[in-house]
Parts: sequence; C-alpha cells; structure tokens
Amino acid sequence: MDFFTFDDDYVRRLRDGDPATVAHYLEYFNFFLGRRLLGRVPFSDINDIKQEIHLRVFTYLGSGKEIRDSKRFGAFVFGFCDNIVRERGRLHTTEILDDVYSADVDLLRDLITADEKAKVHRTLDALKPREAEILRAVYLHDRDKDEICRKFEVDRNYLRVLVYRALEKFRDKFDSS
Repeated sequence: MDFFTFDDDYVRRLRDGDPATVAHYLEYFNFFLGRRLLGRVPFSDINDIKQEIHLRVFTYLGSGKEIRDSKRFGAFVFGFCDNIVRERGRLHTTEILDDVYSADVDLLRDLITADEKAKVHRTLDALKPREAEILRAVYLHDRDKDEICRKFEVDRNYLRVLVYRALEKFRDKFDSS
C-alpha cells in the first residue's frame, strides 16, 4: 500500500463522515496500524486496539477540536496507537491487581500494615483531588465502574485513561516518598 498525503480537505471530509473518506481511512490505517502493532502486542489484541484507536480518532474529530497540522494526520493517528500500547502494557498489571483485589478485598486490606496504609493515604493526599478521588473509588472503595463513570461524567474508555494517568502520578509520588 502506498503512503497517502493528508490535507485539510481530507480531515474535514472525515470529520463530516463522508463515506468514501471514512472507507479510505479505515482501509489505509487498518493496514498500517496492523503492521505497527505486530510484535508489540499479542496478535489476538490487534483488532481490539485498532478499533480503540479508531474510536479515539473519531471521538476527537467529533469533539470539534482542531488538528494542528493535517499533513501530519498519520502521525496523529499513530500517536493514539502508541499511547494505547503503553496504557495496555501498564494497565495489565493493574487489571491483575483488580482481579486479586476484588476477589478478596478484606483479606488484602488486613495484610497491609499501618505504615503502608499511612504512606498510601499520604500519597493520595498529595495528588490532585480528582485523581485521588478516582483512585479511592476504584481501588479502596471498590465502587462499581458504571457508578464511577456517572459521578465523573465520563465513559468507561475514558475512565480507564483517567485511572491510568492517576496511577502513573501515584506511582511517581509513592516511589519518591
């Protein structure tokens, strides 16, 4: 497949939902994203990640935000790809923690020493209030994800992004304290 040169008109047609442009976008990026993801993620995850990339691209376009340089639209799409690969890599460990944590929350809480609890709470207090509240809801209070989404007025995909970002900041502060 040949490389395509993007322009403002292409991005506008894509934003407007022009069927031919959307079909071209999907064919073009499904090919190149598949190649980019090969070897970076499990083969079985490639289609899911491509769909998530497309969702984020179309959500961004539909939000009314502008793309700074439409000639770099390919790099824009690949930026979503790289971010999702990084998120999934780091979130894999938190998903395991979610499974273990929800399996027997009380047992894990009892195992954490008073010093560790205090350090966790000090670290949470050092975060921005919204970040701390999200982490508390997800990990300490074991709230339902749909309930959390309603409270913060986000969908589940964006909640995952917020949790990922908050965890990164938490890890940095926790490790440095």
